[in-house]
Order: sequence, then structure tokens, then C-alpha cells
Amino acid sequence: MPVVLRPEIAALQPYRQGKPAAADAYKLSSNENPFPPHPRVLEAIAAAQLNRYPDGAATALREALAARVGLPIDALHVGAGSASILYQLVQAAAGPGDEVLYAWRSFEAYPGMVTVAGATSVRVPLRADGSHDLEAMAGAITERTRVILVCSPNNPTGTVVSGAEFDAFMARVPDSVLVILDEAYREFVRDDDAVEGLSRLEAYPNLVVLRTFSKAYGLAGLRVGWAAGPMYVLDAARSTAIPLAVTEPAQRAALAALEQEEHYRAQTDEIAERRDRVASALSEQGWAIPTPQGNFVWLATGERTSAAAEVLEAHGIVARVFAPEGIRVSIGEEGSVEGLLRAAGIVVETL
Repeated sequence: MPVVLRPEIAALQPYRQGKPAAADAYKLSSNENPFPPHPRVLEAIAAAQLNRYPDGAATALREALAARVGLPIDALHVGAGSASILYQLVQAAAGPGDEVLYAWRSFEAYPGMVTVAGATSVRVPLRADGSHDLEAMAGAITERTRVILVCSPNNPTGTVVSGAEFDAFMARVPDSVLVILDEAYREFVRDDDAVEGLSRLEAYPNLVVLRTFSKAYGLAGLRVGWAAGPMYVLDAARSTAIPLAVTEPAQRAALAALEQEEHYRAQTDEIAERRDRVASALSEQGWAIPTPQGNFVWLATGERTSAAAEVLEAHGIVARVFAPEGIRVSIGEEGSVEGLLRAAGIVVETL
């Protein structure tokens, strides 16, 4: 007789990583920073003592973040990527019989982390423009709702929630419900009206804000992210975490990256400019592109998604395919732009 597993886990599909690319193609499937690490970051990684366990509390990194954002160190938590903190928070707040509410489509890992916690997903469809329908989400709150996930910029559509929309939404959320504002792509936002979570923590005692070093700081391969929010909520998240998961090289690299803020700001400016240029060109081709504020663009290809992905790949563009809805294309190296626009134009003409 085989080992008995939880049926909902046995039926759950593992998280699907972005597809790798051949040597002559561009990997635009994982929203990675195309720039190499800063030399100081590489030096910091090389200095790590790999024979020693890391500081499980990530004290030095939390102190640096606290100084940077003006929060007490106890209001900050560091994890092995912001996704791992999401898992911790959902498990800390929701269990069997509880509901976790989020927009859909959004970050692909959301459904899995809810299932692992034993809770029930409540998905609220995005609006036609790919943005969160916060009015509908507020209307979907029930006495069983324990966690609400808000992703801004939304992955994979790239749209943002405005500050005014978020404040109106929070006014309708009970204080007993944990709201997680997932801002993994916040550094790429150039819309002044977009919500900024850290400035709202004092106003909303049930809010936790997530950030990461994987995207803007180019540390995706080291897995380090952070959260800000109420100490007792973050303590609960820490209680669910795998001990010592944030490695010493990751902590040192994140510290070094924080010291090179102007360098990374210049990189995000360049990526944002390239993103806007790509989005404008796609719009001129006839694509209905949601206004992007992350480091990616969304192609709503519908039932033609698989065929469109084949055209992109034939032109050296490996993107993230969400059949039958659309394709998310990361903003990568400047050299990828020509092939992307050529392929996208062919899709418009032929499909």
C-alpha cells in the first residue's frame, strides 16, 4: 500500500519556473534583472564564511533596512525571497475552513500556498484592463476571510493599484483580516498615483508589505526578500519559517546592494524606459497593452497563446506562457527588443 498523502497536495501542481533559453535566445520568462551583479556585491558574497551557519534573524540586514525605511527593526522580517514570506504569513493566519482572497490572474504561486495551508482560495477576476477590481474584492469578504493578497504591480499584467483605491479598499476590510501588499516590483513603478505600502503601515495595523532583492537588485539567484508590518504578525511568520533559510552569502549580498542605491536606481530607470518604449511600440502594432509598471509587459493572446509563444520562440524570445490567457514578457537586454517587436508584429499580422 502506498504512503497516504493529503489528497489536495497530491493533486497540486508544483510551481512552474520560467522556461530556460538556448544560447542564441533571450530568457524573458522570469522577470530577472538583465544586468550583472555590482562588483561590491560579488566581493561581499566571496567574503561569506560558508562553513558557518548564517544569522537566523538576519540582524545586520534588518538593521540596515530599518535605517533605510525608518521603521523599528522588530517591524521587519527577512526571508528566502518574498515568496517564502508569503507562505509563512498565509500559514500563520489561515487554515482549514478559512478563506484567502486575491485577484486572478495574479502571482502564480498564490493558489498553491493557500492549498498548502489547508485554506480555500477565493479568486476575484481582474478588470478588463488587467487591474485589480478592489470593489469586487471588498464585496467578496466573508466571516471566513483571514488573508487578502493585493499584488501591485500585478504579476503578470503589470498594472498598479492606486493609493486612493487602496485606501478606500482598506476602509472596508475588517481589522481582523490580514492584508498582504505584495510589492515585489515596486522599484520599477513610475506612476505617482500608485500605492506605496511602507507609508501606510501606521494607518493600517492589519497590513504587511512585501519587498524583494530578486528583481531590482538582481539577486534572484540568492533568494532574499523582506516584509514590514506588525511585530506580532511577523513573529508568527517567523514561527512557521524553515530555520536558517536565508544564507550568509544572500544576507551579505543584500547589505552590499543597499549601499549601492544610486547604481540600482540607474538600472531600474533604464529598464523602466525600455519597458515604456516596448509597450509604446506594441501599442502601435495594435496590441491592447495594460499600462506596465513592473519589469515586464503582458500580451493578452487568449486562445492563440500557444501559437503566439511559438512565434516568439522562433525569434529567440522565450517568455512566460499562461495558456489560454496570455504571455508575460520580461524586459531584458536591449538586444532582445528588436526580436520581440518583430515577433509581436508577426503575431498581429498572422494570428
